[in-house]
Amino acid sequence: MRDPFPIPPIPALSRAVEPLAELLAMPTLPLHIHEVVGAALLYTAIQTVVSPVLSNWLFPQFYPRHHRAKKANWDTHVVSLVQSLLINALALWVMFADEERKAMDYEQRVWGYTGACGLIQALAAGYFVWDLGITLLNLDIFGLGLLAHAISALAVYTFGFRPYLNYYSPIFILYELSTPFLNIHWFFDKLNMTGTKPQLYNGIALLVTFFLCRLVWGTYQSAVVYVDMWHSIHRAPSAEYLDAAFAAVSDPTDPDANPMFFSRNPTTVPVWLTGIYLASNLTLNSLNWFWFFKMIKAVSKRFEPPKAAVAVPAGKAGAAEKPIKATAVEGTADGVAVQRRRAHSIEDVVPDTEELREGTIQ
Repeated sequence: MRDPFPIPPIPALSRAVEPLAELLAMPTLPLHIHEVVGAALLYTAIQTVVSPVLSNWLFPQFYPRHHRAKKANWDTHVVSLVQSLLINALALWVMFADEERKAMDYEQRVWGYTGACGLIQALAAGYFVWDLGITLLNLDIFGLGLLAHAISALAVYTFGFRPYLNYYSPIFILYELSTPFLNIHWFFDKLNMTGTKPQLYNGIALLVTFFLCRLVWGTYQSAVVYVDMWHSIHRAPSAEYLDAAFAAVSDPTDPDANPMFFSRNPTTVPVWLTGIYLASNLTLNSLNWFWFFKMIKAVSKRFEPPKAAVAVPAGKAGAAEKPIKATAVEGTADGVAVQRRRAHSIEDVVPDTEELREGTIQ
């Protein structure tokens, strides 16, 4: 499928990046460098201009314009929300509309290319260029977990310009399906809507999409790509396969019609490249599992078996050194105030972790 981006490659920019592309063996980078740069500039503009202006206008009493850390966190969540909505919609559309991608076999999944998948790859790379830059500039705010996330994701999408695993670019972008709910959950806390029904419903959607998209879908697709990666370091497309692949398309000289156009003489994939992808994927999956278990642990704490009722002399209820959480004073008996754990409610399933409150989950 032809690259659907409305702006064609900018010749001067493509020429400028050609030496780097040749050095790194990334022949498709010049075709998409304008999309990478454009995405990085777009997200920078949203963070530095759009978010401050709109947030200060819409939420003047909540937007922390005079607090560096809180302002950086707020603005990056606005960028993340915009990016996740945009890239998810595009990735789903490409998966359904790109007929060349649908027809890809093992060789084309590893060495093949379509312009539409290249667009997804470029927009993702541009976002993670911005993400890496903002994380490095504010490492004291975002921490090493988000730095590892940015580096791993950028490595995966950058090396795809070889092309390598171009087919999988929209697949792994679908990790981001949970991200809108993640950002909305964070904004509910900042807008003093913690514990409200809208946050409850969004919290349920967050847990469900995080589990299904990042853990179930992500882990399954990781296993699938591991199989392709393992074969790719041992077996390259044969000459007979390439002859048949070039003969099967109407115009073998058109990269938009011929998925193997950039792989005329493919070799087995270097072990170092496979290692980078494997390490990056394992890092991203490990972070997802870690974050999810943190959310589940926070929810499960609210369902721990109630402790025995605590008797406190009347008039001294609540005067203990440490307050008893999730309890209520239900009355007095013989001059003693009895505190009992409150009944569970559906609101208990709203995830609440330090990472969610501080915005250190991506």
